[in-house]
Amino acid sequence: MPEALYDIQAATLGPFAVNAYVIAERGAAACWVVDPGDAALADRLLRQGRSVERILLTHGHGDHIAGAAALKKAFPDAVFTVPAGDEAMLDDPRANVSALFGLPITAPPADQLIRPGDTLALGRGTWTVLDTSGHTPGGISLYCAAAGVVLTGDALFAQGIGRTDFPGGDTDRLLAAIRNNLFTLPDDTAVLPGHGPQTTIGQEKRGNPFLRA
Repeated sequence: MPEALYDIQAATLGPFAVNAYVIAERGAAACWVVDPGDAALADRLLRQGRSVERILLTHGHGDHIAGAAALKKAFPDAVFTVPAGDEAMLDDPRANVSALFGLPITAPPADQLIRPGDTLALGRGTWTVLDTSGHTPGGISLYCAAAGVVLTGDALFAQGIGRTDFPGGDTDRLLAAIRNNLFTLPDDTAVLPGHGPQTTIGQEKRGNPFLRA
């Protein structure tokens, strides 16, 4: 995939097999962590000598925030960056649905709230916040045109979409967001989802059974 600007490492973590992503410019120690699904990731990054500049969430569900507290403790200067609309989930296991699975999870307060249209710089590249709400009220994706990559959280998967039967879910909103904000990206854009294998925008436009016209 066309990501020469960055080294993007995926780690599948926790009982819900969340794909966490560690993103850094090639050769750099400083990195972002997106959707930290388990506390063990903090120790791994410390052992590697990494410096976490930013901890990002695509949405506020418990499986995606499970490692945030440990990361923030290990890297206190990291900016904990959360989608506006999902911040109330951070300290409420019922709202973030972790209580539903008997695994109550909380995370620290956000340092920064992000909204669709915002941009975030990492080294020489810029990431744009896209609205992919519907799985949760504030759900977002992170797109870097220069790298040809979009991180979709639980909005879009290979041959699937996020559940909308949890509190705050909205199927019509999610489908519209995918069509309007993801399927308008170049077909060769690599899709790095919150669960499961990598895909591309073109593959999902052609074959995702939930999004056929």
